[in-house]
Amino acid sequence: MRKDRYIYPAVFHYADDGISVEFPDLPGCLTCGDNTEEALSMAKEALELHLYGMERDNDEIPAPSDLTAIKLGSNEQIVLIDVFMPPVRDGQENKAVKKTLTIPKWLNDIAEKENVNFSQVLQVGLKQYLGIKQP
Repeated sequence: MRKDRYIYPAVFHYADDGISVEFPDLPGCLTCGDNTEEALSMAKEALELHLYGMERDNDEIPAPSDLTAIKLGSNEQIVLIDVFMPPVRDGQENKAVKKTLTIPKWLNDIAEKENVNFSQVLQVGLKQYLGIKQP
């Protein structure tokens, strides 16, 4: 079930070369940081993107584990990571995607001379072609 807020336990493993982070409930959701502040930031971003991908793929999102069920090794700590998904979804759905295209040289020369914003023209043209009324 898709929700707006998720809170998952992350296991922070402290080592001499930094902190590795894993989410026991979300296999493959891994990250790391050089210090606690960076590890927290990276954990939040990893969780946001992992959950966004699961939502997009219609994967079942598991319930978070009870903290008492998570077994810790030496130099490990449980940290709860809280993410709010609406801005993540908006950001991912509206992010720019680079496209490579080919046009005749003569057309490119004229467009460059006229200072045409190629990205804007392509966006306007695609919206018109697809019948999208969005600004």
